[in-house]
Amino acid sequence: MADRNGALKPLGASVGKKSVSTTVKTPYEHQKGSPIALNRSESAPYYLEPIVAFYVFFAAHLLAAIWSPIQDCDEVYNYWEPTHYLTHGYGLQTWEYSPEFALRSWTYAGVHAVVILLGRLIPLASSKVFQFYFLRTMLGFFCAVCEARLFAKMSRTLNPRIGLLFMIIMVTSPGMFHASVSYLPSSFTMYTTMLGIAAFLDWRGGIRTAQGIFWMGTGAILAWPFAAAMVIPFAIEEIMLGSLSGQVFELAHRFTDGTVRSLIVFALQTAIDAFFYQKLVCVPWNMVWYNVLAAREGKGPNIYGTEPWHFYVRNLLLNFNLWFILAMASMPLLLFQHFVRQQSATKQSYLRGIFFLSPFYLWLAIFTLQPHKEERFMYPLYPTLALNAAVALHILLTILGSTDPRSFVRLIPVKLRLAFVSFCVIAAIDLSLWRTVGVATAYSAPLSVYKPLQSPGVARPGDAVCLGKEWYRFPSSFFLPQGVKAKFVNSEFDGLLPGEFSEAKVGFGFFPGTWLVPPGMNDENREDVGKYVREL
Repeated sequence: MADRNGALKPLGASVGKKSVSTTVKTPYEHQKGSPIALNRSESAPYYLEPIVAFYVFFAAHLLAAIWSPIQDCDEVYNYWEPTHYLTHGYGLQTWEYSPEFALRSWTYAGVHAVVILLGRLIPLASSKVFQFYFLRTMLGFFCAVCEARLFAKMSRTLNPRIGLLFMIIMVTSPGMFHASVSYLPSSFTMYTTMLGIAAFLDWRGGIRTAQGIFWMGTGAILAWPFAAAMVIPFAIEEIMLGSLSGQVFELAHRFTDGTVRSLIVFALQTAIDAFFYQKLVCVPWNMVWYNVLAAREGKGPNIYGTEPWHFYVRNLLLNFNLWFILAMASMPLLLFQHFVRQQSATKQSYLRGIFFLSPFYLWLAIFTLQPHKEERFMYPLYPTLALNAAVALHILLTILGSTDPRSFVRLIPVKLRLAFVSFCVIAAIDLSLWRTVGVATAYSAPLSVYKPLQSPGVARPGDAVCLGKEWYRFPSSFFLPQGVKAKFVNSEFDGLLPGEFSEAKVGFGFFPGTWLVPPGMNDENREDVGKYVREL
């Protein structure tokens, strides 16, 4: 919540536009202390019902599901193609899915394959193109659920205006336009990060440390192990406040609870991956080993290219413009509010503010230090960027709206202040929307160029579509007619191309292509001429 001066408070009870006066006891209150009184007599004009926010989020993601282009070939070859194999019996296979390396989890692909199989119950789902857009729509739906939950916790725990600003940023930013419906582990961890932050943020009815650890742990285990870094600031906060309050036993219980829940997910994943790979594998460890330790052996992600330190700064400026600048300024503004204007409600709320703004800086610092950089690595950062930007703008609005006669802001006419803020916000939204439209219109060809193949008599089962030097633009086998396969011809590209999942009917198991070792695979991006087709 926020007091009359805009200071952030840890808890509150303002609902809708009603005036509320209540006393809330925080979970970490010292035994001899008195509860923190949150007496609110002012209304909450910015409060928006979470279900309304969900509709807004989902409407934006539905548009993205229809028009957002695929921006990363890893999405196609590491996720859409394995899912196509599970649902249609054939598809292209990358070296990461070779049992020799086992860097990708079949649990993750399998969950999405089940969604498509359930979608087949819809009459129109016989079309593979429809299945593609159906899964995208479901991803957008789940993303909207996560956003609405985080929005609700922010509005009720921090300030309704912060929640509203968060929604505006998330809905209008070009980054969320493609991240929300991307079939990528980084998008999945973005979803679980939002659920985890919502759990850590909400102290109403008890502390939800176990729930927060579970959600962030699930994202790290099923999708991307590096996402576990997001839990560090919240874990530190819990340890610090739990230790100061003397609730060490309760703290240990909550951490154990969350860890056990995550280990159950890990056990289920290990069992499912063992079924597909036909051997015991630990996919999260394999990913960490390859991306962190293999670089010492001349392997690792750096062989696929490196970028300068400012790559993410430029990228985030493109995808969030003013919001990124505000997010970077959020911590200095919070410190200014506390030390200079002395408007933090309590020391506890000030510390909580620091911890909740920290994940953005932590994630950006970790990945800026990595030589190999990709846009999708920032997806888990997006909700924290929007949260930080919303808090920063909230503080700035509080300062600009100050009625303190000692404030220099009083010297600026009210209309001029309003005009300045309105111009900046509208300009940020306009820039975001124009970039979104530009990306959707300028890079949408791969999603439409294969449409003629769907016409009767153009392609038959057994035919092949040849891909050359722009093979990375292929939108997946979901855009080819049933029985038509993608093949590669020799071109300017001299790295390792994907192979094909084996369709042999041998051994035990429903999907032999998942456990048979394919030929010509390596983890050094060395060309394999066996991946090219010579005669059709």
